[in-house]
Amino acid sequence: MAEKQSKTAKNRHEILVTGGFFAAVFAVLIVYLGYVTATNGQDIINNSYNTRQKILLSRNYRGTIYAGSGEILAETTVDGAQNEIRNYPYGNLFSHIVGYSTRGRMGVEALANYYLINTSTSLANKAANDIAGVKNPGDSVHTTLDVAIQQAADNELNIYRGAVVVTEVSTGKILALVSHPDFDPNEIEDIWESLLENEDSSVLLNRATQGKYPPGSTFKIVTALEYIRENPDTYTQYSFDCPGYFKSGNSRINCYHGTNHGQVDFERSFAKSCNSSFAKIGMSLDRDSFSETLEDLLFNEPLPLELPCLKSSLRMSEELSVNEMMQTSIGQGKTQITPIHLNMITCAIANGGNLMKPYVIDRVENDAGRIVKSFRPESYGQLISEEEAEILKGLMTAVVENGTAKKLSGREYTAAGKTGSAEYSDVKEDSHAWFTGFAPVENPEICVTIIVEGAGSGGDYAVPIARRIFDAYFNGKK
Repeated sequence: MAEKQSKTAKNRHEILVTGGFFAAVFAVLIVYLGYVTATNGQDIINNSYNTRQKILLSRNYRGTIYAGSGEILAETTVDGAQNEIRNYPYGNLFSHIVGYSTRGRMGVEALANYYLINTSTSLANKAANDIAGVKNPGDSVHTTLDVAIQQAADNELNIYRGAVVVTEVSTGKILALVSHPDFDPNEIEDIWESLLENEDSSVLLNRATQGKYPPGSTFKIVTALEYIRENPDTYTQYSFDCPGYFKSGNSRINCYHGTNHGQVDFERSFAKSCNSSFAKIGMSLDRDSFSETLEDLLFNEPLPLELPCLKSSLRMSEELSVNEMMQTSIGQGKTQITPIHLNMITCAIANGGNLMKPYVIDRVENDAGRIVKSFRPESYGQLISEEEAEILKGLMTAVVENGTAKKLSGREYTAAGKTGSAEYSDVKEDSHAWFTGFAPVENPEICVTIIVEGAGSGGDYAVPIARRIFDAYFNGKK
């Protein structure tokens, strides 16, 4: 009998221990679920498998998206029969950055979906709408986008394929983002049908954030930074006699169009974008140190950006051949960068080395204009030191005053930047035109990055576009 009681007690103990274990596991799961829901609520709602979206859209109609000055960029119109139509008043102009909300989502329509399908209207309005059998207005999203600058960028890119990114240096606000070819989001249903017939079409590709290109001579910003870091006390003593080419072993680099730059110091090498000089500089660099600099500048890393974007790519190693190292030093070879990444590096230089995270949503409001949520400028941190930023700012100023971006000089504002002509095929004459820069030099306000696919020289094609965008910005402030 005693043995039986002992066995019963033992079984009871095991049951209690097992039950306690599963109760603890269950409690942990409940806490974890609560944490995930609290910290990832938007992602959960935005998940295409979550039926909660359908429930919300059965009660609320999608909110309005506004530009920074209050212009309507996207709105839902509702007729008497409560039929809803999503309308984009500017058509193609904001196609990639504002995006669309049917047949999937992209742009701000995707980024702000959580807010647009929820409502913060008053309880009285909800009750009145429920009685009337109509939906509640979704919350409105106010962006940082500037219609005038977006229009200027779009007009100047014109028929070319490419991208333009315009940001506010001190805050990271995205003022304009253009990608060509573009599309009319009002016709997204027809566009998707045409894509089924033409799978090679890239009309929906946001080239500003998801287009990867050889950076060409704009990468000399990075090479110059590495040379300065390795030679902080002697870089100003650098000298090179450029005959129009540089040879190392059996490898040779030519200057653009075979230009003979003659005797150049470090600043003139940068201002005139001397390939030969930078190939020589590249061969002198420590590759481990260069890898660290690339890491500092977020190469091969996810960018601090909420919009979908690709990683810029470049691997620096001892295995690179002489030719590969020379090509890399001038932004060719296997180097690939997105326009938004180059814009971020440029912004950091303009902002004393401190990178402000780019953002496009300024605030969310309900139908009565009450602010539901505000988004404020946020620093990512120092990409480079203040001293390094000041040196690079000086080099980029020389590019405008005495170098390849001279078409930007003599304006009512001062400007600094770097041009690039990036070869992308076996035909030497084929090159993408790049420019990245900021203004005014003494107190940078605006940063502009441009790529024009297959156009040719950055100084001939990208710089004039930048000039007109800068003009639109500063004229708008008068």
